[in-house]
Amino acid sequence: MPSKKEYINREISWLSFNQRVLQEAADETVPLLERLKFLGIFSSNLDEFYRVRVATHTRMMNAGIKKAMGDSPKKVLNQIQKVVLKLRDQFDEIFNDVLGKLEKENIFMINEVQLNTEQQAFVQKYFEQEVRPQLVPIMLEEKRKFPYMQNQIIYLAIHLSNSNKPDKVHYALIELPTKTIPRFIELPKLDEKNYIIMLDDIIRFALADIFAILDYDTFRAYTVKLTRDAEFDISDDITKSFYEKIAKSIKERQKGQVVRFVYDREMPDDMRDFLLTKTKMKDDENLISGGRYHNARDFMGFPTLGDKQLTFKKIPQLTHPGFTINKSIFESLKTKDILLHYPYHSYHYVIEFLREAAIDPKVKSIKITLYRLARNSNVINALINAMRNGKSVTVVIELQARFDEEANIHWANRLTEEGARILDGVPGLKVHAKLLQISRKESGKDVLYTYISTGNFNESTAKLYSDHGLFTSHVAVSKEVKRVFDFLENNYKTFAYKHLLVSPFFMRKKLARLIKNEIKIANQGKDAYIYIKLNNLVDKEMIGLLYQASSAGVKIKMLIRGICSLIPGLPGISENIEVYSILDKYLEHSRIIVFGNDGDEKYFLSSADWMIRNLDNRIEVATPVYDSEIQKELKNFLNIQFNDGQKARVIDKALENNYRKDREKLGERAQIAQYDFLKNELN
Repeated sequence: MPSKKEYINREISWLSFNQRVLQEAADETVPLLERLKFLGIFSSNLDEFYRVRVATHTRMMNAGIKKAMGDSPKKVLNQIQKVVLKLRDQFDEIFNDVLGKLEKENIFMINEVQLNTEQQAFVQKYFEQEVRPQLVPIMLEEKRKFPYMQNQIIYLAIHLSNSNKPDKVHYALIELPTKTIPRFIELPKLDEKNYIIMLDDIIRFALADIFAILDYDTFRAYTVKLTRDAEFDISDDITKSFYEKIAKSIKERQKGQVVRFVYDREMPDDMRDFLLTKTKMKDDENLISGGRYHNARDFMGFPTLGDKQLTFKKIPQLTHPGFTINKSIFESLKTKDILLHYPYHSYHYVIEFLREAAIDPKVKSIKITLYRLARNSNVINALINAMRNGKSVTVVIELQARFDEEANIHWANRLTEEGARILDGVPGLKVHAKLLQISRKESGKDVLYTYISTGNFNESTAKLYSDHGLFTSHVAVSKEVKRVFDFLENNYKTFAYKHLLVSPFFMRKKLARLIKNEIKIANQGKDAYIYIKLNNLVDKEMIGLLYQASSAGVKIKMLIRGICSLIPGLPGISENIEVYSILDKYLEHSRIIVFGNDGDEKYFLSSADWMIRNLDNRIEVATPVYDSEIQKELKNFLNIQFNDGQKARVIDKALENNYRKDREKLGERAQIAQYDFLKNELN
């Protein structure tokens, strides 16, 4: 195991990742409206970080736990607070820069005091017709029960006073109705200039109207937002179904402990202290003073205005030459495996695979694992169509996929109504593997066709995430995927796997064996190397093995998009390890592992990151890639990423996220180069 000095705390490493998101927002080569969206992504990421990770450390601290993952919870929380405040300052600076540049493009964000007469009339009418019916102002009294404040919802804390009665001060609370009204409202254009006002400021504009019947003439509004603990406990009540337990837990989560209090720094101290007392927050616990507006995640939905150059250029998704029009997908897979590179390739091939299976008389059954689905899921529609055509459909749907629990309960109920066999998975283990298998009767025999992916069965995120999906009819691999489904159906059975790496039973051991094999090769004086692409690298045991490999002379190159607790470049420990992180237009999400294996390279595509939760507490699957042409595709993909001269940052002990020093000698953005390769070489 690595010592404390050889390991970066996962929370601090994650904050460093989110700082890379801020770098994209600051990058002047990124189109302006996309920079605004990166600010939204940064904010959304931070919200979830507080709901999950900060909440975990807060719970441990309150429980009196002294040490957690190397440091005391209180020490980690203090470190987090320090870094977050620094990042907030960077955020504000970038935000103001983007707003200034948007004005040069004739896009203006204005507030309630900047409106001209015509705009005031528009805002007044919009308020009366759209906003006022949605508002429920609540007067706050010292002796009255304080209203429940929802997680991540924006509130305006209103300070009401009368200029003739300075001692008469009251507070009120207004929830912004962002679930039903857009946060950004376009005002009428003036001289080709675009104007945007925020919903917050429309309410500020109308405060005198809202409180007209009360004896006040001065109104000031300050933004407030709470973040609550996202963890929930599942009841062991044997009289309740698992569905009922999850549904109840979701409701209870909404009342979780407050773990962050974000407020307008202009708020008077007495008003802030009143709110802190009522929300049971201490004045030194995760308080974040900010500007006039919060929930910057809403910038991900900012209106598309102005010149086309203000957004990323839209590129058409590519077809794959392995799939041809009017030819059965099953026929295509009989002769060759096919790898899709998302989002460059269209996801419609997966939907067509299911649709074809639904009407093919030879298809007998479909089995699939589901984790996160699109809001209006074409995958679900295709499965329903299959059942209506008499196919047997088995679905393993993960009801504990964080923040997707409610949606997954809905889909599980919908599929059950149509006759699907729904499996809850394995008690105590989340099912995170991405598997689809179709059984087809051919010449009296059952033939298996399999799809294994690094990403979810989600056609929406497949347009935004960089993932890989492998279609195969490889007999041995398909038989082992069937064993995974057999285990999910009958948890008491255990199976051996010669080809697949399956957690939590075998993946860790087999990965360790493969790393140790590279060490053995290096000790023989031969070239030994490992290429790794993951979202997160945290597991100390795996990091220790990589340090051993580096010390033995194994060359290790890694692409880690998010958390990386490994420290490259430590003398005598990790000098042979290089780590880069790419952030760009698409979210890098695929997991690829390559072992040199003394010239006979081994390739794997995986659903798992190298974290304790993935290797020990989830059902995950890594599949070998045996097709030599697909191996070349993956090798080329990794080479392109390792040679990114524009978006690759160096991961090191300092966590400075510096771009590569040799970037001028390297290639263009990997995501552009990958698209060009697929377009020109594979088509």
